[in-house]
Amino acid sequence: MVRFPAIPQAIVFDLDGVLFDTEALYRDALLAAAAEAGIHMPLSLCQRMVGLHGHAARMLLHEHVGDDTDLDTVWTGTSERYHAMLDTDLRLKPGVTALLDTLDELGMPRAIATSSSHGTAIHHLEAFGLRDRFDALVASGDCERCKPYPDPYLRAARILNKPTGSCLALEDSQAGVRSAVAAGLPTIMVPDLQQPSAELRRLCAGVVGDLDEVNAWLRGACDSTSEARAH
Repeated sequence: MVRFPAIPQAIVFDLDGVLFDTEALYRDALLAAAAEAGIHMPLSLCQRMVGLHGHAARMLLHEHVGDDTDLDTVWTGTSERYHAMLDTDLRLKPGVTALLDTLDELGMPRAIATSSSHGTAIHHLEAFGLRDRFDALVASGDCERCKPYPDPYLRAARILNKPTGSCLALEDSQAGVRSAVAAGLPTIMVPDLQQPSAELRRLCAGVVGDLDEVNAWLRGACDSTSEARAH
């Protein structure tokens, strides 16, 4: 399942869909706002937006509806609904805390590379007391190009002062996987709303069900390495 060839020197996490269970909240907010504006939005279009920066997602919606719809109304309605949901429904994804505990034990640095804004990322992290558990945060506005371009992951590795090939990326979306792989990071996909195609599976070092699987693999790999050194 996981074919990562060596223990990483650092891990770079995506935010939405990997650390936080927010993708479904945003999807529901977008669908409701679009319906209110009289737009039929297929789920497949929502899934294509996962992991993209706001401008890229907006362009996809514009392609779907054309020039006759006020997209500002849709985005404003989506934002209002989404932030209202965050007050009551924001949740960590399974395995986050345990994996961070393992990284603490191993002394392994970690960063976040997200298409969300700094404000959004900090809000989510502070809600669960996680802000100080990451060494770097790369968010919207930090790079000229966002996912699926490699820039966010290149910047994260540079801040961590690690070669990209020694950093493991954890991603849930097609755009995120393509970004990380293009930057040279071995990537494990933890699917959320998007299931990996055969092509995406080939790009990934592995595909797992949740972060608990990543944690178990990492602990096992480190234990095996320690035993080998002991002998």
